Amino acid sequence: MNRIELVGMQFYAYHGCFEEEQIIGNKFVVNFWAEADMSLPARTDNIEDALNYQEVYNVIKGQMAIKSHLLENVARRILDAVKERFPYIENAHIQIDKLNPPLGGQVYASRVTMDL
Repeated sequence: MNRIELVGMQFYAYHGCFEEEQIIGNKFVVNFWAEADMSLPARTDNIEDALNYQEVYNVIKGQMAIKSHLLENVARRILDAVKERFPYIENAHIQIDKLNPPLGGQVYASRVTMDL
């Protein structure tokens, strides 16, 4: 099994339970990996045979643009959408960090991780 990873994707989005988070938004950092058989594109050097990084990024970007109260919901939607677009993915993992979450104290990030 082979793995692709997209590391440190940065988004400004409107996720959170507080009204101001839905209005003002926040910065998020997303890390994603997926496992699939990549022996064909390794031999052919053809993007049409590969798990296309750009398409995966576009799926993640699209889901990050949809407002949600919970990061768990965002993570599940991303995993489901990527799996729907690339059904041959065998495993996937996502990590979403909300930077400087409004928790009443100094916190670098709150994080949700989820597996397919």
